[in-house]
Amino acid sequence: MEYFRLGKLVASFGLKGELILSHSLGKKSSLKGLQAVFTEDKKNSFLPWFIEGTRIKNDEEVYLKLETIDTKEAAMRLTRKELWIPEPEFKKLAAKSAPVSLLGYNIFNGKDELGEILEIIEQPHQILCRIEIQGKEVLIPLHEETLEKVDHKNKKVVTTLPDGLLEIYLG
Repeated sequence: MEYFRLGKLVASFGLKGELILSHSLGKKSSLKGLQAVFTEDKKNSFLPWFIEGTRIKNDEEVYLKLETIDTKEAAMRLTRKELWIPEPEFKKLAAKSAPVSLLGYNIFNGKDELGEILEIIEQPHQILCRIEIQGKEVLIPLHEETLEKVDHKNKKVVTTLPDGLLEIYLG
């Protein structure tokens, strides 16, 4: 099963073990229907944490109460940890317009297929899509000058990249 990054636990809240989750869903969410979140124990080994309750804090944050975390100290040990959820759950919760919803899409430069989007890196003025070409990591910038269209039905992102960009990575 593939896991997608939901966000990061940024702080503990109160004395009963509540946490504040900063998420990347692209819309206000109470995580309704989600029963568990996961932390990465070792590379590709995920530990489940069962959700006792959630409350919306704002567009990007939610208060999260996990089972067995009942003190401020226990909550503090989880802060700065990234939370992951299985891909199908992520797709249900993420806004269609959220950049993270492009994970798994294929990216094209005009008509040339470049590869599958493996990671989305959000920056203030652009989004970077990490792909691999010939075993090398390539970062494709998405902003108003490079993005032509997003085809959600066929899971395609079409770009027009500046001359020489791919050569920087591929030599």
